[in-house]
Amino acid sequence: MLLFTVPALLFIGWVIGQPWWVARRRERLRQRPFPHTWRHILRRRMPYLRRMPVDLQLQLKQHIQVFLAEKPFIGCGGLTVNDDMRVTIAAQACLLLLNRRPSYYPSLRQILVYPGAFFVDRVHSDGAGVLQDQRRLLSGESWSQGQVILSWQDALDGAAVSDDGRNVVIHEFAHQLDQETGHANGAPRLPTREHYERWSGVFQQEFESLQRQLALGGPSLFGAYAATDPAEFFAVASEVFFEQAARMALECPALYRELARFYRVDPVGW
Repeated sequence: MLLFTVPALLFIGWVIGQPWWVARRRERLRQRPFPHTWRHILRRRMPYLRRMPVDLQLQLKQHIQVFLAEKPFIGCGGLTVNDDMRVTIAAQACLLLLNRRPSYYPSLRQILVYPGAFFVDRVHSDGAGVLQDQRRLLSGESWSQGQVILSWQDALDGAAVSDDGRNVVIHEFAHQLDQETGHANGAPRLPTREHYERWSGVFQQEFESLQRQLALGGPSLFGAYAATDPAEFFAVASEVFFEQAARMALECPALYRELARFYRVDPVGW
């Protein structure tokens, strides 16, 4: 007969009960009145919201309340983070959670915010295997260790201009979804093997088409950075899906359908 100590029983009870407790806490947060000051921030910073159906606007506000209760923001480079920054960034990040069963980016522990673009030092291996130090100027980055790093100026610009297909917050949080399955590879968590097979076929075809277009010097909906690798293609495609939905649906209908199934929204109708 197995005998459990009191601490062991308490730990087992905590593990079993934690999902229920988290769900209850999140539901209470979603039911709270949305703060008036946050409402004013959304009106001023997020013209995108005006196009969305009313039910999705309400859902987005509820997600913002949970997101901001759970995810700490840390100012970097001398920046002091305020509610204007937190709400504006959270609203863009939570667009990716609409109509889904939200897990609120479970691996994400903190959002680091710089005033503007920031430098990152990396060691890069060239084709011959020679290691070189590289310094890159970035507007955002997503780490699988649990951090998203953002330039506030770029996040602000992405919110203000909602139809240019460029949004650093959507881009980096799409990477977070991709990284839920491990290393980002352009295939986020999908429900079945059949979904993965269809996703892989569509994305591979579009990725290769983009590379051919760029090689010929032709115009592209996605831009050169999307051709870097499949993970970047998924992140850029997510930006375009939310910000230039009609054009994507016309030029890349199969890709648009896959993203509409994944994100469970149809921005063409907004």
